[in-house]
Parts: sequence; C-alpha cells; structure tokens
Amino acid sequence: MIDKRLFPLFLSLTMVAQPVLFGQDEAAQNGGRWQARSMVTTKFGIVATSQTLASAAGAHILEMGGNAIDAAIAANAVLGVVEPMSDGLGGDLFAIVYEAKTGKLFGLNASGWAPTGLTIEALERQHIDKMPQQGIYSVTVPGAVAGWDMLRTKFGTMPLDRILTPAIYYAENGFPVTEIIAGQWQNSTKKLSATKGAKDTYLPDGRAPKVGEIFRNRDLAGSLRLIASHGRDGFYKGPTAQALIREAKEDGIEWTPADLADFHPEWVEPISTTYRGWTVTELPPNGQGIAALSMLNIMERYPLAEYGHNSIKALHVMIEAKKLAYSDLLRYVGDPHYTNVPVATLLSKDTAAARARLINDRRATCSVTPTELAWLAQLPGADTIYMSAIDRNGNMVSLIQSNYAGFGSGVVAPGTGFALQNRGGLFSLERGHPNALAPRKRPLHTIIPAFMQNGDTRIAFGIMGGWNQSQAHAQFVSNVVDFGMNIQGALEAARFSKGTFDGCDLNMETRVLPPVIKELESMGHIIRPVGAYSGGMGGGQAVMSVAGGVHFGASDPRKDGAAVPENPAFKLP
Repeated sequence: MIDKRLFPLFLSLTMVAQPVLFGQDEAAQNGGRWQARSMVTTKFGIVATSQTLASAAGAHILEMGGNAIDAAIAANAVLGVVEPMSDGLGGDLFAIVYEAKTGKLFGLNASGWAPTGLTIEALERQHIDKMPQQGIYSVTVPGAVAGWDMLRTKFGTMPLDRILTPAIYYAENGFPVTEIIAGQWQNSTKKLSATKGAKDTYLPDGRAPKVGEIFRNRDLAGSLRLIASHGRDGFYKGPTAQALIREAKEDGIEWTPADLADFHPEWVEPISTTYRGWTVTELPPNGQGIAALSMLNIMERYPLAEYGHNSIKALHVMIEAKKLAYSDLLRYVGDPHYTNVPVATLLSKDTAAARARLINDRRATCSVTPTELAWLAQLPGADTIYMSAIDRNGNMVSLIQSNYAGFGSGVVAPGTGFALQNRGGLFSLERGHPNALAPRKRPLHTIIPAFMQNGDTRIAFGIMGGWNQSQAHAQFVSNVVDFGMNIQGALEAARFSKGTFDGCDLNMETRVLPPVIKELESMGHIIRPVGAYSGGMGGGQAVMSVAGGVHFGASDPRKDGAAVPENPAFKLP
C-alpha cells in the first residue's frame, strides 16, 4: 500500500506537471515551478543538441537558408569535434525525418557492418571467446558519413562543403572545452593513453583538456575537408579509407577496400504503437527501439496518471515493464537481413496484455531474461549524442549518433583525427543466435531516435545512454501523455535506469522521494541512488510543433547543451 501521507505530495507533483504542451505555465504564475528551464519558443527553426556550439552552428545553417536536415548534419558534424568521446566520423547514425510537405516519416539506418576479417572463427584462432569491448576487434565499419550523404541527397538543400564549414572551423581553430565533456574526457585518459594514435590526437599535452581550455584537432579538420570536397567518397575511399585499412592490418585484422566502399545505409520503414491516443514511432531492428514500444504497450495496461508521477505504483509498473520488454529485445533482435525478427508479434497489444499479467503488483521480479543471454548484462556504452532540429516550415529531424563507449574502441588511425566506434562489441559469439557475429552483418544496436504525434502536435525526441535509451524514451512519453508535462519538464523529470538485464538492481535519481524509494526497496527492488541530474540517466533533446506553426525546443540539463532558435532575416526600417 502507498503511505497515505504521500498522497498530497503526489497530487501536487501531478498538478504542477499539468502545465501544458503549449500554453501558459500556471504553476509559474502562482509563484512556484516544477521545472528549471523554460522551453524555447519561436515561429522559426530550432536546433537542440548536447553542446551549445553545435546547436548554434545548426541554427546558423537555418539562418543561411538551410532546412532542418542541413542544420542537423552541420550540428552533428560540430558535435564530433566538440564532444569527441561520444560521436564523430568513426561512429554510426540513425535518424527519423518528418517531411512537412507530405506529412510522412522516413527512417534511416546508418549502422555499419562487420568487416571481412571479423568472424567468429578469426576470434577463436586468437583464443577469444567473448566479444572484445576495445581495440580493432570491436570495430565495425563506421556509418555516420554515409548517413549524412543519404540524408542530404534525399532532403538537403545546401552543398556539403557549406554544411561542414562550422565543424572544419572548430577543428582547425579550436574551441573551449565545456564542463560535462571535460569530465568525460578525463575519465577516458587511461583508454586514450593505451595507443599512440589516440594519445597523440586527444591527449596532446599528455592529459585531457580542462574546462575552458582550447582544444584543436587539425587531423580531423583534414578528414572533414576530404568529405566536404568529395562527399562520402572522401571517407570510404581515398586517404581516410586507406588509413583505416592500414590500421586494421597493423592491429591484426583484415579490412578490404570493398568493406568500406560497398557500405550503404538503408531507408527503413519506421515502427510504431499507440499510447493513450498518441502514435509513438521508433526505428525497426537492428536497434532497440522496439523495446520502448513494447514497454509502452505494457504500461498502457495501467492507470499511471491515477497513480501519480514517480509514485510507488507507477515506478514499480515501469520498472517491471522494462524487464519484460528488454528480455524480448535480447531474445529476438538482430540484423533483419540475417534473422527473422517477429516485430508484429512483439508489438501487438495482445502480447502486451499477456506480458502485463506477469507483473506482480506487490513484488519485484528478479529474473525475466533468459540465462543464455547473460553475456550482455554488464556491457558499457553510454557515449552517444542525441539531437533534434526543426525548421520554419515544420520539417523535423530526430537524429542519434554514437561511438558507443567513450572514444569507442580507443583506436585512432594516424592522421585521421577521430576514434573508431566499438559497436562490434555487441555481437554474440554464440553460433545460431540472431545476433551472432558475421562479416557484413550489423550488430544489435542501442542508439535510437524517436518521434511522437497526436493530431497536429508532433515531437521529435530522444535520450541517449546505452541500454538506458528505450526505458528513458518510455518515461519521457509517459511524462508528456500521462502527466501533462511540456517537453522541457518531461526531459528534466527524475528518471530511473536499469542497465542490467537480470536481477532487481537499478539506479534512481535522488529527486525521487526517499519514502518512495524505501517502499520500492521493501518490494524487492535494489535501488542505487544517483545524483539529482545523473549522467547515467542519459541526456535528451526535443523539438515540437503545434497547430499554427509555433515551434518549441527543449534540452536536458544533464548535458552541456541547449536548444537554440533560428533568428529571422531582420530588416531595419
């Protein structure tokens, strides 16, 4: 039972949360406020990222006449310079694009495949029985640059050399390192010190740069210039490709020119479910977005709004729904070109009803993941950027890009200026498993963009952070739909995150009331309190459009970023 003494506070939190997707904040009028920041509000475009220079660069592209797709690519390229542990030319990319003139959603999967030499047999010859999480054996072909090319070719309006100008400027001339990013850089010192390429690139003085110090990466500026001049061929062919192939060979694995030149992303049909009248959209496997939709389907079986925001009952339901949804994710999801993923069955409301019946209202369930999948239980991977953009015409981009772990594999090919991701670490070495390693196969992926819509209200959103993402997406959707929060409040709200796939352990931000945590612990949940705005909960961004052409932006305080609006072309009288 919920302690009756908590009901007034639950009620007050729900009432404060009601202020709106798009209107006047009554709580602020009455002298109180539940959220720390206001939404950005404009009739023009907005770019929201995890670093202010990247957001401003994207907004500048909008001011120069570019659309949301041009702005998203520009901002993403800058993020690869200023937040290099999280993303860059060596990472993968996924995106959902809303095209205003047609009202259609388009999904892009730009996750790379395993190179020719990365096989189960090759690893067995090295006496490796578990996928490495660092080094060249953890690397798959980077997909981000090909993703930019696909996005710009289909939707963009600007030439690539103009779009990449801000990123080239910051790489060549330097930028002052921001607070959270400086801490992440410092935490990666040991990894970066392990190889000469990484050390020379990212620890130029033998240490990570401090807050406010200027960091330059002229090798990266050179790699970006090749892309600006030659498009995708400036990365997948020519000097950069040759440098990657040489590095792989020196480290003991075969990458062929065709591994890079033949790689192409895919336009994919987004998948969706309904949640209390809203349509919530994710991308299909090989990503984990299906788990967010499955989790929402289970949550929909319960009256969360009646329970109260971050109440005992609501949190218990969401935590248990997470375990059930993720167990199916790990059992069935892999590259759909190699395995049949039962998407329709996993997303059916009947499946959700059956799964919901497994939730014990009074006790936490500590074992729902098949034991043969325990190899995934403790994997790292929260170094990712999520960003969103909207232009004055209402085109929207929900984009996520990642190195996976901090600075990915830790491998930097000399002269390139960027770290290669370690997405290959997510493959299984279990023959016959849907996610078993094979050349030109893509691994199960954690990074997911998202979109939600109800009538004329559309929200492009995402929250990065490894296996945190699907559960964070579901919490964001619930904050908006069940508790009436605006997009800034929905990002700021205290979250939980369970990084493992078995057991009853989870992390929870300390803004959740201590009596709530205590009661959950009495139900069997093993809760580790973390900071009030913990980086372990990931960091999100969101943009929203409503009827009448008003646009809103939001940025998570757990990151260094901001939502930056476009300025119109002011004309003096």
